[in-house]
Amino acid sequence: MAKFLIKASYTNEGLQAIRAAGPTTRPKAVEELAASVGGKMEAFYFAFGDTDAYVIVDLPDNGAAAAIAGAVGSTNVVREYSTVVLMTPEEMEEALRRPVTYRPPGS
Repeated sequence: MAKFLIKASYTNEGLQAIRAAGPTTRPKAVEELAASVGGKMEAFYFAFGDTDAYVIVDLPDNGAAAAIAGAVGSTNVVREYSTVVLMTPEEMEEALRRPVTYRPPGS
């Protein structure tokens, strides 16, 4: 399983729907969304500023994250949506230990 941070900003239509249904209904909906692709939601937070909601999910793979992004992005209730891959310190340590061959442009 892999962890992802989802950042979403709602349209006016989306905010009106949240107001009507109640903000406490969104975490349950996201739990069901994550479960539908074999994952689980770990955290859900509303925020103010450029991003309206931050969600951490544990999903089987990148394909599951892409499926969620496609489903959410195809609605009229979200104006901006992004997914960030999260790594544990141990995963980062492993990544930094991998040998890499790279030639920068112009070298």
